[in-house]
Amino acid sequence: MIASPDRTPLPREFFDRPILEVAPDLLGRILVRNTPDGPIALRLTEVEAYDGQNDPGSHAYRGRTPRNDVMFGAPGHVYVYFTYGMWFCMNLVCGPEGRASAVLLRAGEIIEGAELARTRRQSARNDKELAKGPARLATALGVDRALNGTDACTTEDTPLRILTGAPVPGDQVRSGPRTGVAGEGGVHPWRYWVADDPTVSPYRAHVPRKRRS
Repeated sequence: MIASPDRTPLPREFFDRPILEVAPDLLGRILVRNTPDGPIALRLTEVEAYDGQNDPGSHAYRGRTPRNDVMFGAPGHVYVYFTYGMWFCMNLVCGPEGRASAVLLRAGEIIEGAELARTRRQSARNDKELAKGPARLATALGVDRALNGTDACTTEDTPLRILTGAPVPGDQVRSGPRTGVAGEGGVHPWRYWVADDPTVSPYRAHVPRKRRS
């Protein structure tokens, strides 16, 4: 656990930068989820960058749709999507408004509200697994499409806020291919994680889904 992290909200200017600058710089930052049952705080340990229409792996590669509309909006907002018919995943929008890019939040360490997170992630064998993977992270924090478009860069009391925390030194940041991304987008080393952190999810290469006969 980090000591005395900075609880100041990250400014919008932090996110209004190229995606490959923002993504590794998010490691060590703190995401706070305020719920009616109490807050949960998570230290980010693993993220992935998605560069919009320049990136075949991005939801925005083929342009704007109702699903990805938030990605084209102001930086610092939350983009939530539903996948495999059962899981939610959350991203933070980056870059200038009108140019879609976002960072997928893949994993983190629950530093406050672990008891509440455990009620949502009862299958976790220990606290290191509470938010180990993007769907687990969203489940532990109680994130769904109702939070899509939430402004995470505000001093007001909102459901989701991103705080300064304690950025990870460059020599502790690792990078490699993104998990489960196929084709041209699969070669980009745009997954970033904290070296040797036990909350980081295991890498899995893309496996084509078999069609049911």
